Amino acid sequence: MDGLRVQGLGNALFGPIDLAVGAGERVFLSGPSGCGKSLLLRAIADLDPHQGEVWLDDAPRSRLPAPLWRRRVGLLPAESAWWGESVGEHLPAAHPPLDDWLSALGFGPEVLDWSVARLSTGERQRLALLRLLAQSPRALLLDEATANLDPQNCARVEGLIEDYRIAHRTPVLWVSHDPAQRRRLGDRRLRIRDGRLEPEDIDPS
Repeated sequence: MDGLRVQGLGNALFGPIDLAVGAGERVFLSGPSGCGKSLLLRAIADLDPHQGEVWLDDAPRSRLPAPLWRRRVGLLPAESAWWGESVGEHLPAAHPPLDDWLSALGFGPEVLDWSVARLSTGERQRLALLRLLAQSPRALLLDEATANLDPQNCARVEGLIEDYRIAHRTPVLWVSHDPAQRRRLGDRRLRIRDGRLEPEDIDPS
């Protein structure tokens, strides 16, 4: 199967979980605070101890070096780390779509010279997405990618993710607290309950 496949994934808080996200599919994930949504994404990205296996297309994670897996299966955490002083230090010097992506997110090329310290929370959030996409991930794990954004910037982020997903047939697993967003964009909507995945029921009214 093309896409992202999880089998028997679990830790002390959740699982075992089986899940398949097809190529180009968007699966939204919800659940109460502390239920394990972020930890599930981190386990898929191989950042925390866990049991089980994950495949990207026909490649099992256990047979790939961790840095290579994390480039292919890109995680956008709710709060991204920044290590350099300027925005440009976090982005590749030559990446053809970069200017288009900056524009799509409401930035000009001068943002590359900005100090990270001057960025607002929303600016950091949008630029963290751009930094992730510049790694050319083949699957996306998004943890509250549009939380704390105003409607205009939320639409910008959603649009860029959508363009990338369609262009690359990228499987997307997206944690979102916003029921309207999940209803509007989700090909499937799941929630974590008692450590297991189940379909999410959303009132359509």
